[in-house]
Amino acid sequence: MANEHSPPLLQLQIQRLRSPAGVLIADLALDVPGGAVHTVMGPSGSGKSSLLAAVCGTLGADLSFEGTVVLNGKRIDHLPTHRRRVGLLLQDDLLFAHLTVLENLLFAIPAGPQAVRKARAMDALAEVELQAFADADPATLSGGQRARVALARALLAGPLALMLDEPFSKLDAPLRQRMRALVFAAVAARGIPAILVSHDAADVADPRRLTVLA
Repeated sequence: MANEHSPPLLQLQIQRLRSPAGVLIADLALDVPGGAVHTVMGPSGSGKSSLLAAVCGTLGADLSFEGTVVLNGKRIDHLPTHRRRVGLLLQDDLLFAHLTVLENLLFAIPAGPQAVRKARAMDALAEVELQAFADADPATLSGGQRARVALARALLAGPLALMLDEPFSKLDAPLRQRMRALVFAAVAARGIPAILVSHDAADVADPRRLTVLA
């Protein structure tokens, strides 16, 4: 069991991950230390996104998971999604259209003094170089800007681990490279473990941390 001084670590043991069509993943073990990005690749339907859902606790009712998810020494697979403290970044940014950029970020920050919450949100915007867009309508942003806002919002929630489901796939090549570098740097700076699902070999942060599903 980890204590408060132990390095962050995500340990995933999948004995069976099943869909109605059969077993998607069997006998898979992943250990992802803090600050590292472990990439999962494979063809469509191989269970990549379902693997992330098993960690987040968002598996559909038609899927079943046999195994364990341990985060920082504590088993979390029995916990509801909101108590797992696992962030999720998708290929679609899912920003709230009726809120400004700043309001989208405030949504992720726990209740407290408004000035403190706003300062945290503005710091997060500065980190992704979007502080000038605090009052903007998300619909007016470019795809890359929206992706950066989504990243800032995911990190503001204070996740202990981050799941990345093809978050760069809708970006053009130069922007994809910049966004990838930003995400990897954020993971390293916070010292949290991350799992990235991708079809692009250029997204592999470390060839030693790569799983290819059949």
